[in-house]
Amino acid sequence: MATRHRISGYFVSAALAALACVAPLRVTHAQAAKLDDPTIIAIFDAANTWDIETGALAVKKGTTKEVRDFGAMLERDHKAVRQQGRDLAKKLGVHPTPPKDFAMAKDHADAMKSLHSKKGKAFDRAFLEHEVAYHKAVIDAVNATLLPALKNEEARALVTKVAPAFQAHMAAAQNLLDKQIASR
Repeated sequence: MATRHRISGYFVSAALAALACVAPLRVTHAQAAKLDDPTIIAIFDAANTWDIETGALAVKKGTTKEVRDFGAMLERDHKAVRQQGRDLAKKLGVHPTPPKDFAMAKDHADAMKSLHSKKGKAFDRAFLEHEVAYHKAVIDAVNATLLPALKNEEARALVTKVAPAFQAHMAAAQNLLDKQIASR
């Protein structure tokens, strides 16, 4: 039971980071704390899956090699992080159960619909703006909520290990966005 509480703290924090990425301020810490471990793991898994999906879309729709390469990097990196989370969940015997009325799923669907509707440079810009905001929210949640709340050392090690990648993704997206704005 103590392991589940330590793991729950990790996944509550990870869920908050994921929630902050897609829908800031939609879920408070108190609301997230009410979620059970399988639900929280499903949220963590979904958040990585969603950035895999946006990255894959950029690979297909990006108008520049840089945007397509960035999308491929997101796809690759988030698959690796998602797998690490899945491996840790499996090791700890926690099984994800997605929420039945998951508002973030609708938010992601709306974002994907919007990105699908864009073409050319408008797609590139919308995609890059989305990625800057997404990763900034994750970084803020990690610094303010995730690391301070972590009790499980394996979870802390995982977050510490992947945290620099979130900063690198945000910087890369911002750099590409700045280049696009400057070339107008």
